[in-house]
Amino acid sequence: MTLDYRPSDPAVLADPFPLYRSMQDEDPVHWSPRLKGWVLTRYEDVKRVCLDTGAWSSDRLRPFFASLPGAEAARMAELVRMLTQWMVFRDPPEHSRLRRLASRVFHVRSIHALRPNVEALTAWLLERIGEREEFDFIADFAGPLPALVIMDMLGVPRGELERVKRLSDDMALFIGSARETAGKYQRAEAATHEMAAFFRALIAERRAQARADLLSELAHLDDEGDRLSDDELVATCVLLLFAGHETTTHHLANGLAALLRFPAELERLRAEPGLAPAAVEELLRYDGPIGAQVRIVQRERELHGKTLKPGERVFLLLNAANRDPRAYADPDRLDLGRNGPPHLTFGFGPHLCLGFPLARLEGQVALPAVLARWRRLETAGAPPEWLDSLVLRGMRAMPLSARA
Repeated sequence: MTLDYRPSDPAVLADPFPLYRSMQDEDPVHWSPRLKGWVLTRYEDVKRVCLDTGAWSSDRLRPFFASLPGAEAARMAELVRMLTQWMVFRDPPEHSRLRRLASRVFHVRSIHALRPNVEALTAWLLERIGEREEFDFIADFAGPLPALVIMDMLGVPRGELERVKRLSDDMALFIGSARETAGKYQRAEAATHEMAAFFRALIAERRAQARADLLSELAHLDDEGDRLSDDELVATCVLLLFAGHETTTHHLANGLAALLRFPAELERLRAEPGLAPAAVEELLRYDGPIGAQVRIVQRERELHGKTLKPGERVFLLLNAANRDPRAYADPDRLDLGRNGPPHLTFGFGPHLCLGFPLARLEGQVALPAVLARWRRLETAGAPPEWLDSLVLRGMRAMPLSARA
């Protein structure tokens, strides 16, 4: 029987893993007519593509924008200008330069220094939920926490939270939603235009008077005469803000949902908060917030008997790779003490997510705090609605009932 990969099927969105297993076993290099590209699901295949930047390009947006009719491309001018400056959509040497500059200020040491702020924001959000016995974990906690953390880090006023979330959600329509989503390009263009103008104003303020925040450091960054251009600076800020919270929201929600499905592991983490670092890695492997990364074939490649030709798109299904039984024993079981190869949730190699340590830190702080706050947590209401997205793996809402 021919496999039919329908990524927007609600049943697949809710639980894609049985289909992923079939693809791994029967058709690990699957041609998808719907996606007009190849789909890779095995751990070693995905890892190999991530490591080889010569044969596989991350610069997938410029060819897409170049293929649009002139009038349509003109209507997305700010979206084109901003997203094509994101390091995640660039190849070496441009990617290497942008990452090197951003890494001068956004690094593991600066992220570890955020722990007290993450702890304080976690406590504040839990306090705001208070004694309510029913609440939406995403709207009330997992959504605002990472947004507030990255806003504080950049120096964006906390009062802009609602605006930042609205703009990020509209940008996510272009980056992560299904192609047929109505009005996605117009909304993403308007949001990108507003976000860029917002950061240009903040950058002008920091250039006039620096503050103790990452935005000031980026604005005054000089690496032996190499500096971010104005467009690169704005694009880097937008990327850090968008990527710094959108994926972490889903990491926290997917992680808690996984723990609720495996109550023995939930109790294990509750009893041993020191297990948090290992627990977070396993939760990221089990049901991570990134569904896929995309590459463009640069040089013809043979893989499992299939010929992949230059210009063709390749979808790397990271969550499928993380459940590959060739890499992990009993991969569909959550085991907070698991030993095994590193998961691929945030990529691998040169394009490993710059903010990965921040996502780790927030999970290590927030999830044990949630378990300590409520002795009894249960999902409430109807089954969750999952985002219709290949790139982002997450729920629109996560209603919970709770008892202290």
